[in-house]
Amino acid sequence: MRIPYIAVNPTGKGEAVAEDRPNAPGVSTPVNVGSRMLQGRRFLVTGGARGLGAAVVETLAAHGATGLIVDLRQPDPGTHPWPFEAADVTDEDSMRALTRSHAAEHGPFDGLVAAAGVVPGWHSPEAIDLGEFDRTMAVNVRGTVVSIKAVADQMPAGSTIVAIGSLNSWKGDANLLSYVASKHAVLGVIRSTALALGRRDIRVNAVAPGPVATEALRSRIDSRASMTGLDLETALARSADQTALGRLATPQDIADAVLFLSSPLSGAISGHLLPVDGGIL
Repeated sequence: MRIPYIAVNPTGKGEAVAEDRPNAPGVSTPVNVGSRMLQGRRFLVTGGARGLGAAVVETLAAHGATGLIVDLRQPDPGTHPWPFEAADVTDEDSMRALTRSHAAEHGPFDGLVAAAGVVPGWHSPEAIDLGEFDRTMAVNVRGTVVSIKAVADQMPAGSTIVAIGSLNSWKGDANLLSYVASKHAVLGVIRSTALALGRRDIRVNAVAPGPVATEALRSRIDSRASMTGLDLETALARSADQTALGRLATPQDIADAVLFLSSPLSGAISGHLLPVDGGIL
């Protein structure tokens, strides 16, 4: 029988194809994207040195993309497939200078993943440290806006922007006012930018990870143990038990969602927040 699937040509555009697959089940429509679906694309990934950002870089590179990693922290030697620049995403002049320099040498970026972010310590509204609040808003919100501003005017049609939001882009947390406020703001930035850039055929979305057992989350859980009474494994197990799938999302799950939103497979999706949380309902 002839089964339709999506083939991605070297320009990154998806094309419907029919192929004879005698043993294919008649109820499914497989998607075949190969391993070069982002061939020819250039991405700027902020916060790409470690954690979720590093997983995103590896995944985009595995699908043919090239680009630039921007972070305050140096990646571990031999772990990053793209060039690295140390920069503060809140510094508009620095971000503009480095993106212009790389665009002049390699061509404009047609993809942005804004993954730089910070998570403050637990705090109550009445005891909030406003200096920490300002820093959280600066990195998570201003950093996203600065990153968009640095590349958007040179982005060609077909470009994509993906921000790392959070389940706290739609859900409150009594102990994380600063972080929740920042991630709600990121969603507003993404929706407004999607409306502003959509007629240029630039799509703008965000992913909303639930808890992911990165080194950073493990460290935060350990630091809260005296308050929660939970050791690391118990805390992670309880978080997993709150999901429909009974497991936490992984860095690769998040990276795959970013890949989807950066690819032709999501060609009619813009202005949306994609939860990747194992089913927190």
